[in-house]
Amino acid sequence: MPEQPRRGAVAAFRGWRARRPFWGGLLLALGGGEILLTEKASLKVVMHIGMQGLAGYLLPTLMLILGLLILFNPGQRLFYSLTGILVSLGTWLTSNLGGFFVGLLLGAVGSCLAFGWLPDQEPRVSRRRRRREARAAAGSAPGGAGEPA
Repeated sequence: MPEQPRRGAVAAFRGWRARRPFWGGLLLALGGGEILLTEKASLKVVMHIGMQGLAGYLLPTLMLILGLLILFNPGQRLFYSLTGILVSLGTWLTSNLGGFFVGLLLGAVGSCLAFGWLPDQEPRVSRRRRRREARAAAGSAPGGAGEPA
């Protein structure tokens, strides 16, 4: 029996999000954005902008683009996530220690989440729901142990 189509913007967004490594792409893009923002910080905060400043802006921009590519082209997520982790680690040297560690960690975690995402995986069922279904199955079995004595 086919499921009724979902209605509403929130339900449509949930369906779109379920078909791609959403959190991985989002964290990678946020890491790139955070590093770009620390590049624009006041000179009292900036520790260094490496290699004449170009790589300091290039690598976080690549992180941002790779995060968006993971979101909108999930078929190539393996290549994008591997490139994303290398670029994230490269920001350690080129832009304020990877945006003072925050952008570096966001990019690394996002890349790992995108790499580990499986498109054909069944949706997870909560432990509470599994227990409830097990009790219902045990209770409905003939002569089952779930019936009170």
